[in-house]
Amino acid sequence: MKHPPLKLTIDEVAPGSFVWTLLQTDDGGTPQKVLKAAEDAYDTYEAALAAGTRAMDTELRRNAAAEERSSKRTAAASS
Repeated sequence: MKHPPLKLTIDEVAPGSFVWTLLQTDDGGTPQKVLKAAEDAYDTYEAALAAGTRAMDTELRRNAAAEERSSKRTAAASS
C-alpha cells in the first residue's frame, strides 16, 4: 500500500490551547498542503495529539480503501 507522506503537527496557539494539523508532504518532509486541521483547540498537548492521530489514521484508511477500489476496478477491466 502506497500513501502520500503525511506529517502531524501540534501547535500551542495560546497558553494551554493546542491544535493539530495534518499535512501532506513531499518525499523530503516539506509540507505541500493541509489535509485536515483541528476545528477546536484542546486543553492539553496529549489530547490534541490523540485527536490528530485519529485523523491521520482515518486519512490512511481512506487512502487504503480508495487504492483497494482502484485495484479491483483495474483487475475487473483486465479480465
